[in-house]
Amino acid sequence: MHQPPAGAPSRVGVPPSRAGLLGRLGPGQKVALFVGGPVLSLLICCGGLAAIGNSVDPDRDAASTSPLADPSAPNTPPLLSSSTPATDASEVASPAPTSASPEPTLASPTGEKRKITEIRSIPFGERTVKDSSLAKGKRKIRTAGVKGAKTLTYEVTYVDGVQTGKKLVKEVVTKRPVTQVVAVGTKEGRQCDPNYSGCVPIASDVDCAGGSGDGPAYVSGPVRVIGDDVYRLDHDKDGYGCEDD
Repeated sequence: MHQPPAGAPSRVGVPPSRAGLLGRLGPGQKVALFVGGPVLSLLICCGGLAAIGNSVDPDRDAASTSPLADPSAPNTPPLLSSSTPATDASEVASPAPTSASPEPTLASPTGEKRKITEIRSIPFGERTVKDSSLAKGKRKIRTAGVKGAKTLTYEVTYVDGVQTGKKLVKEVVTKRPVTQVVAVGTKEGRQCDPNYSGCVPIASDVDCAGGSGDGPAYVSGPVRVIGDDVYRLDHDKDGYGCEDD
């Protein structure tokens, strides 16, 4: 076995193949080799883990490729979350609803009461009386009737100028009527014999008043005989009877 000369630096842990390579490298290359080797190993290691992680977790890969994870990506606004509903443009543009104008208040009906007066006539009555001086059945006004008058006071109700009620509150007679009085005759009329001009009563016998006849009926003459002298009143036959009465 080859033994290194005394005083030569020990190269423990360096394979013989690499020992010859290191001997040919300069000091700067050696530094680069020793420093760059671990860094390269780290990159290879981390890159393998990243590749394995990307194949296992797709969400992580999407997160690693998101513009937010890349500092060199342009500053873009973040996307809206899927849990938040998008606002319709028409809703955003529509103005805020204004409060509805109050409905017009209907005016309550206006009521009014008035007192009015009316004058009415009162018809007169009629009363009949018997009058023996009048022929039977004849009527004659003794006292003329006169109408009376009365004043009526009403309470009238109006709503918005329209009459809705009327009530009588007072009645006063200002002029009393005068009753009409009518006389009705009861006197029996005389029945005259048509054979004489002048009323000769019809009876069983008629004599001239003031004579000697015994009646039962009498007549004051003279009377003219125009028919038959049934009562023998014309004694001298000159056409007149009871001439001397």
